[in-house]
Amino acid sequence: MASEMRETTFQQLINEGLLEIGDGYRAQNNELGGTGPIFLRAGHVTDTHIDFKDVEHFHADLTEKVRSKMSRVDDTIITTKGNSTGRTSFVTERLPPFVYSPHLSYWRSRDPTKLYSGFLRYWSQGTEFIEQLSAMKTSTDMAPYLSLTDQRRLKIKLPPLTDQKAISMALGALDEKIELNRRMNTTLEAMARALFQSWFVDFDPVRAKLDGQTPSGIDPGTTALFPDNFQESRIGPIPNGWEARPLEEMIEIVKGRSYRSSELDESRTALVTLKSFLRGGGYRTDGLKPFTGEFKTNQKVRPGDLVVALTDVTQAADVIGKPALVRSDARFHTLVASLDVGIVRSKSENASLPFLYCLFLTSDFQAHTYSHVTGTTVLHLNATAIPKFVCVIPPVGISKLFAKRADPIFRLIDENANQSSTLTALRDLLLPNLLNGEITVTLSR
Repeated sequence: MASEMRETTFQQLINEGLLEIGDGYRAQNNELGGTGPIFLRAGHVTDTHIDFKDVEHFHADLTEKVRSKMSRVDDTIITTKGNSTGRTSFVTERLPPFVYSPHLSYWRSRDPTKLYSGFLRYWSQGTEFIEQLSAMKTSTDMAPYLSLTDQRRLKIKLPPLTDQKAISMALGALDEKIELNRRMNTTLEAMARALFQSWFVDFDPVRAKLDGQTPSGIDPGTTALFPDNFQESRIGPIPNGWEARPLEEMIEIVKGRSYRSSELDESRTALVTLKSFLRGGGYRTDGLKPFTGEFKTNQKVRPGDLVVALTDVTQAADVIGKPALVRSDARFHTLVASLDVGIVRSKSENASLPFLYCLFLTSDFQAHTYSHVTGTTVLHLNATAIPKFVCVIPPVGISKLFAKRADPIFRLIDENANQSSTLTALRDLLLPNLLNGEITVTLSR
C-alpha cells in the first residue's frame, strides 16, 4: 500500500476542492448566556472525548450569525493555541451541534469519494502530523500556536480511498468500544450519585415514612433502617438519630509531593496531578506524569484511593475541590500524589470512599470549598477547608449498606476503564503501522 500513497499538502487538497479547514467564532461576552447554540472552547476538548459540562450558549437570535462556524458530523477538531495545541477530537452523530471557538480549528472533507473523513481523524493522531506540529509549535518564542497558514502547509500521505476507509473502520471499532465504556461509566456513576442524593441529601426514605408511605426502590429490610421523623441540627433538619459532624473527625488529608521538571522522566512510577482530574470531578489516566524522584510512603496512591484537587489556575477553576477515585494503570507500578493533590484517608466506618466521593460532588460541599479558595493567577484551597465541612452522618448500618451497593458500581467502572486502557494501547500500537502501510486491513463485504 505504501507505494500507492499520494504525497500532497493541505493547500493542494483545498485547491482541488477536497478539503475545507477553518477556525472558530470570536464571541463577545454579551452574545453568550442564552439558550441557543453551544459555544465550544478548547478546554472542553479532552484527549478522550468532548466534555460539554458547563458549556456556554449563544442567544438564540444569533443562530444564523454563527452558523458558518458550527460543527458538522465527521469534522476533525484540533486545538490551536497554548500548551494543549494539537489535541484532537472528532464530531460524531451522537454529539449536539456547536460553534467552534477561535482556539479550535476543523478539518472537513468536501468529497468523501476521494478524502475519507475518518482517515483525517486518525491521521491527526499519527506521527506524520505530530512531527510537523512539533516543528511548527517551536518555530516561535511565543506560546504554541497552530495558525490556518501553518495548517495549509501540512504535508500528508494519502492511501487509496478503500484503504482510507479500512483504516478508519478498524481503528473506529476500537474507539467505539472505548466510547461505549466511557458512556456506560458515566451512567454507572450517575446511579451511585443518585442513590447518595436520595438517601443522604434529600432523605427520601425518611420523608416517605414520615408521610406514611412505603419508600420506593428499597426492600423492607433497608426501609427499616431509616427513621420516620427528623430532628434539628447545626445544619438544619436531619433524620432522627443521625449526626451532623465535621469531616475532620472521620478523615485526614495527606498532601502530595512537589517536584522538579528534571524528575519527570521515563519511569514505572508516576505522579497523580491536576491533569488527572476530569472537569467537574472524576479521574483520567492520561494526566499521569512519569516520575523519578523520591517520596514519602504516605504520599503513595493506591487504586481505589480518593484524591482531591487542592489548586487550579484562575482561567479554568474547574477542578479545584473536585474529587477522583484513582484507577489502576498497567503502565506504572507506583503512583504518587503531586503537591496539587490531597489524598483522603478515611478514619471511620461511616465514611467509605464511595460515600466521600459522592459527598464531595454535592453542591453544598463544592460551595463550601470554593468559599475557602484564595489566589489570583493560581488558586489554592485552604488546608482546613475540607476537614471543617460539616455533613450528615448516618448510623453505621446505613453507611455500610450504601457502600455495599456502591462498591460493585465503582468496581465495574474500574473494569470498564481498564478495558478501555487496553483497547487504547492496542489502537495506539496499530495506528502508526496502519497509516504507514506496514499493516493492511480490508473491508468486510
